[in-house]
Amino acid sequence: MLSSREYLEKKTGPYGIGRESYIQMLVTEFQETNIEDAKLQVLANLANFAYDPINYEILRVLNVMDLFLDCIDEENEKLVEYAVAGLCNLSLDRKNKAQILKADGVKRLVQCLSRSNEEIVVNCITLLMFLVTPESKTEITAAPIVQCMLSFQASSNKRLSNLASVFLQDYCTEELIPT
Repeated sequence: MLSSREYLEKKTGPYGIGRESYIQMLVTEFQETNIEDAKLQVLANLANFAYDPINYEILRVLNVMDLFLDCIDEENEKLVEYAVAGLCNLSLDRKNKAQILKADGVKRLVQCLSRSNEEIVVNCITLLMFLVTPESKTEITAAPIVQCMLSFQASSNKRLSNLASVFLQDYCTEELIPT
């Protein structure tokens, strides 16, 4: 649910913990814990906070996007899944998109396209589409990515096939697609 400042203040009350403080506590817990399940739960919570635009500025200030980007390189598939989902949630905002692109997000996402976890791949394809700008389009529609999308388009998995088809139709010119 998207929130307004007034709704959040009413819900929190005068003595409750504020949203920014709570998200800061989550970030600190993620950074300090060595318990894998706790990291997963915290990252899932942060990805959920990334869904609501009212949290974007807080998440930027607390460097949550960098945390998500760092998690993309993890071996734990669930950590990667939640990190990519969080980035996907954040990427529709211009500032967030620019930050992801500046941090070599496309290169990092491309490496995730070969993961075995379907949710990671689906979110990566979606995120790549969200990240297309006039400046990033050449990188996102480079031959290796187009080849990957062509493979996904031929997949028996309808989610992958359909998303790859949308990617190819909406972002690739005929010259980019080998016949």
